[in-house]
Amino acid sequence: MNYSKINIAMGWLCFFIAALTYILTLDQSVSFWDCGEFIAAAYRMEVVHQPGAPMVSMIQRLFSTLALGDKTLVAYFMNVSSALASAGTILFLFWTITALAKKTILKKEEEISTSKLISIMGAGLVGALAYAFSDSFWFSAVEAEVYAMSSLCTAIVLWGILKWESHADEPKADRWLLFVAYMMGISIGIHLLNLLAIPALIFIYYFKKHPNPRLKNVIKVFVISILALATVQFGIIQYLVSFAANFDFFFVNTLGLGFGSGILFFVLLLSCGLVYGIHYAIRKHKKALNIILLFTTLLIFGYSSFAILIIRAHAKPNLNNTDPENAFNFLSYVNRSQYGDRPLLYGENYNSEKIDIKETGTLYRKGKDKYESAGTRSEYVFADKTLMPRMYSDKPEHINFYKNYMGFDDAHQPTLMDNLSYMFSFQTGQMYMRYFMWNFVGRQDNEDGQLGGLNGAWLSGVKPIDALRLGNQSHLPPSITENKAYNRFFFLPLIIGLIGAIWHFKRNHKDAGVIGLLFVFTGVAIVIYLNSVPIEPRERDYAYVGSFYAFAIWTGLGVLGLKDWLFQKLSPAKAGLFASFTAILMVPVLMAVQGWDDHDRSESHVAHDMAVNYLESCAPNAILFTYGDNDTYPVWYAQEVENVRPDVRVVNLSLFTADWYIDGLKRKQNQSEPLPITLKPEQYVAGTRDVMYYQDYKIAQHVELKDILEVLLSDNDADKVTMNDGTKYNILPTRNLKLTVNPKQVLDTGTVPKEDAGKIAESMEWTYTGNYVSKGTLALFDILTHNNWERPIYFTSAMPDEQYIGLDKYLYTEGLNKHLLPLKSDPSQADGKDLINPKPMFNNLMNVYGYGNIKNANHLDRQSADDVTYVSNMFSGLLTKLIDEGKINEGKKIANQYFQVIPDKFYTMRQVVSTFYFTESLYRLNDLNRANAMISKSANHINKELTYLADVSESKDQLASAQNVRIYLTYLAQMVKLTQTFKQNGLSKQLENQYNELIQRFTPFASS
Repeated sequence: MNYSKINIAMGWLCFFIAALTYILTLDQSVSFWDCGEFIAAAYRMEVVHQPGAPMVSMIQRLFSTLALGDKTLVAYFMNVSSALASAGTILFLFWTITALAKKTILKKEEEISTSKLISIMGAGLVGALAYAFSDSFWFSAVEAEVYAMSSLCTAIVLWGILKWESHADEPKADRWLLFVAYMMGISIGIHLLNLLAIPALIFIYYFKKHPNPRLKNVIKVFVISILALATVQFGIIQYLVSFAANFDFFFVNTLGLGFGSGILFFVLLLSCGLVYGIHYAIRKHKKALNIILLFTTLLIFGYSSFAILIIRAHAKPNLNNTDPENAFNFLSYVNRSQYGDRPLLYGENYNSEKIDIKETGTLYRKGKDKYESAGTRSEYVFADKTLMPRMYSDKPEHINFYKNYMGFDDAHQPTLMDNLSYMFSFQTGQMYMRYFMWNFVGRQDNEDGQLGGLNGAWLSGVKPIDALRLGNQSHLPPSITENKAYNRFFFLPLIIGLIGAIWHFKRNHKDAGVIGLLFVFTGVAIVIYLNSVPIEPRERDYAYVGSFYAFAIWTGLGVLGLKDWLFQKLSPAKAGLFASFTAILMVPVLMAVQGWDDHDRSESHVAHDMAVNYLESCAPNAILFTYGDNDTYPVWYAQEVENVRPDVRVVNLSLFTADWYIDGLKRKQNQSEPLPITLKPEQYVAGTRDVMYYQDYKIAQHVELKDILEVLLSDNDADKVTMNDGTKYNILPTRNLKLTVNPKQVLDTGTVPKEDAGKIAESMEWTYTGNYVSKGTLALFDILTHNNWERPIYFTSAMPDEQYIGLDKYLYTEGLNKHLLPLKSDPSQADGKDLINPKPMFNNLMNVYGYGNIKNANHLDRQSADDVTYVSNMFSGLLTKLIDEGKINEGKKIANQYFQVIPDKFYTMRQVVSTFYFTESLYRLNDLNRANAMISKSANHINKELTYLADVSESKDQLASAQNVRIYLTYLAQMVKLTQTFKQNGLSKQLENQYNELIQRFTPFASS
């Protein structure tokens, strides 16, 4: 029986099953979050955010050629690259499981029997396909992100080291080690997750060379493996670049040579050193040294893919994050400097007192003919620190979370035990373990569960255990039962995996220990290393897929455990067959059936349509200010790839504080002319005017923005304040700002139509909301001052209010964007909130916008579901405005359009709330049938949700999701009043009875 051919064939069968699955469920275009940036950057070979992914860009660029010039298919084929990379991961996972299984159940030189062949192939199928259908891996497999290719590298590396192990006694076996080294180097250009496999690789090597190790030697090897990981992570990836930068500094600033001369010398020196070392090791027969040097050389070869970022940075592409064209910019890029540092083993708590600032180094930037100082790197000195600081962020929202979650009062100073308690309960329990359970137990919904509530919870489907975790499950609400992410695995994948782990440790504790090491290092160790803050903008389960990969190996080996323990009374062949068949049904088949609907993105294209909407609703030659990932990256994709509205200049306020980003805005991009920024490079270069604080000079009147700009840019000491250390800084002398308006200019540019000429304000006066001015805000002031209304200015509606810098009363909603208009303030809306420009907004909602098939899509991911509420709110706000202005016919058209594009089901609580206001407008339109139907549907939804929350509260003897309860009851009470107001007495009475019944159920909890 040819084991090798069967093993190869079954591996490829897994590949094709996975590939077909991912291609059928593939996102057809751009997805949310980083995908838009990666696709745009790959298509035009640009520079993505730190720390970069040059290999991903090159591979995706290759796949983009399959579009054959059709730009609308570029994103699809880049998504296909992720699908095939993920299928490749499943292929190598299968071969890894079968290699481990074969090694464990076969003695050396033993012929493989049919029963053992069936068991080994069954283990490979179960483990590989279980991972293929696991939640986190499947999610990344159908979009153009880095995690699919990163997983492929990890799978190849682990498979490669097992190939070396099986051939270690052969003369040329060490070529597998060199293959592994090169793949790890390549993986650095994809994602650093792969490096966490290094300890496992070292132990496989050690156990092969030392079959009977002693405990003290195992401990030594563990320490060596940590040092090896640190050497690659810091020594090769960071310090090589640091050494090169320092060499270049010496050659340029001291020897007077050109930029890059020191780098070339360092590369030559490093190359000669490696060549000499390898030659010396060969000549002196030092095999270990030779392997280490060759391993290092091939790692560096793989790492050299980053050279393309330096090359492309010199070309000044539209997306050029950090502009890594010189040694110090590149060092900042690979060090992820823009994200700052987090304390790891020793540091401050969130309420530690800051007592001083100490300098930790000098920052350098590229000058005209030498490197110049860009200021100093500094950090706070704290009065008290603690070991293992997990609650360290001093952002207000994080502080509130820490205190609420841990039950601290304002005076409490967290101790070591407090931090460890938080790490185990929240960072490990709520975050990592919740993600782990999603993949091997199931999940309740796809709502954000970072806040520690019931949303995003895992569930079992086994009622007794379910009740322990989530309370009474007998009246599950629509938010769960109608959620496609309601996946019940009944604990089966977890149980099979635990059986596999126990079996593995009993039969081969060394290999099991290696897989356990991989499981820990790519799971809990990441939790400790990342030390993440709470309330992240998105779930972070993708960071732990390496851990889920390791557990999937044990899930496969669970087949062998079932055979040995459950089916031991059968013949070996029947036992292997029954165990394999049973496990396949209990794990991959169940996971595929449960998970298919919520991973099928083939019918939804919300990210694409929203991006196009942002651009198409702008006037010609506009400036569009964005802020977050999801109102920026898909927009970059739409412009850079599909060439949608290349005349619009997109400005990401998150990046506006960087000098390299301002440099790019002063250049022409696509069909967009340079922005009206008059700042000179020396006025905003790194280290200059990074922060200018507000200092109250008691100026009551509003000051012309042009005059404020002059003060902020002044080099006159009289316009600066002296700090304690003697340095002088520009300051913001008042928050009361003014921009005088030239009505003729406003009318001539078409900013305001002629029929609204009487509404133009003499000046725009506002109060700046910040406590300081960053160089990004400085550049924004510059644009406002010198734009002269020649280019329309928009802000996306999705950004935080503080990003509007106090201009709210001049920002008019026209759909997804707010248009800056110099109109007189409406006394009825003194706070400037929710201003609507109805004419363009009506046109956008009726004629311009696409809606991503949200009405009919099989499933919407969480971000797309949030956008349903966003779009629903736009319709509701405009409909109210039209009715207030007496435009009833237009209002009816908007109402009809709403029912054409908005889904019938409720995706979020916010959508239910939004529906209430739309229903009120329907009553005002005298559209009683649709209003009554909508309010009845909303009330029914609320009733089911609150019944469930009451059940959960009763079983836990506490009020669950108290905020949701208050919101739902408040709106149900308003529904009663609304129906009374519009004489719908029967419906009103029904709602009142419903409200009273729910109040009675929740009163005991409220009073307690």
